[in-house]
Amino acid sequence: MAKYVVRARIEVEGTVDKSDIIGAIFGYTEGLFGPEFDLRELQDKGRIGRIIVEAKQQGGKTVGEVLIPSNLDKAETALLAAMIEAVEKVGPYQARITVIDLVDVRAEKLKRIAERAKELLVKWSKEKTPDLREVLNEIISAAKAAEMIFYGPEKLPAGPEVGTSDTLIIVEGRADVLNLLKYGYRNVIALGGAGGVPETITKLCSKKVCIAFMDGDHAGDLILRDLLKTVNIDYVARAPPGKEVEELTAKEIAKALKNTIPASQYLSILERKIKKEAIELAPPKPPTPLEEVKVLEIPLTITEDIKKLLGTLEAVLYDSKWKAVEKVAVRDLVDKLNQLEPGKVHAIVFDGIITQRLVDTASNKGVKVIIGVRIGNLARKPSGIQLLTFQDILTS
Repeated sequence: MAKYVVRARIEVEGTVDKSDIIGAIFGYTEGLFGPEFDLRELQDKGRIGRIIVEAKQQGGKTVGEVLIPSNLDKAETALLAAMIEAVEKVGPYQARITVIDLVDVRAEKLKRIAERAKELLVKWSKEKTPDLREVLNEIISAAKAAEMIFYGPEKLPAGPEVGTSDTLIIVEGRADVLNLLKYGYRNVIALGGAGGVPETITKLCSKKVCIAFMDGDHAGDLILRDLLKTVNIDYVARAPPGKEVEELTAKEIAKALKNTIPASQYLSILERKIKKEAIELAPPKPPTPLEEVKVLEIPLTITEDIKKLLGTLEAVLYDSKWKAVEKVAVRDLVDKLNQLEPGKVHAIVFDGIITQRLVDTASNKGVKVIIGVRIGNLARKPSGIQLLTFQDILTS
């Protein structure tokens, strides 16, 4: 349940659909405050809910109300409310969004609870006092519900809500399950220590949102690599370097799960890390300048351009000879690409998240390379286009 709800009025100088309004909200706010406050990322992590639009046509215009449930704190929710007022157009039409209220859902809920408490207090004297033995039996039953179970034909150590929860936390072993259960995480299951990935986990991950939560050591890296290549994992969490999940405190567990990253992004990082370790163990070889910076024949000057772009929320467009042809604000990047002739832009380097909308637009315009701060959750990747992060370039 959301803590707050942003209520806003919208007016569009033309006839549009609800999906057009929602698309405009995402489009105008994309990249404004970097990856940590990107609406799609916040929505993927459950920090804001589904945007609800109630609209109708009135005298050639579209008017209505926008509701955004928020699990952010008060300051962040206020920033979210201010951000959506930045929408200037929906499709080709001028638009205006005005926030009319920030509703504290918890305060309303507490008010209802207080009223209900008054009713219960009046009736209390008329009700039968519960038997002590019944109360103790209920406590014992609740405690048993939180005990570890053994799930599936492989008898994998697990929490009692593995079968019912929409989200699954996968850990390495039995001790990890017990530690997470101790702090209230009941949707956890262990790989069980057997060779290969158990079929039970493969089936669970095909229909649930799955988080792989591994130890912060080299063994955890190897387990993750095999797991990510064979199972449909959505997010990855790691224990702090050198620590195991079974020894983490409640605060450390919460922090690790809060800082999950998409599995596809983590797999790329992991492959580079393991490759780097293999190179370090191999006999040393004097590198040449070309070997140090060669990523798709990207010039050395691009490294300097990336350093200058960090924190600017700007994008640079390059032609096929890596000559900068234009610089635009990140929020205007997709619109700018739509205005250009196909083939004019060879590469894009920008201070923002590589989103599905940007990738699709760039692919249609013949762009071959996109380099951003990070890669967002992509449902598909068109052929013929290379996606890289600043880290890929700066550490290559």
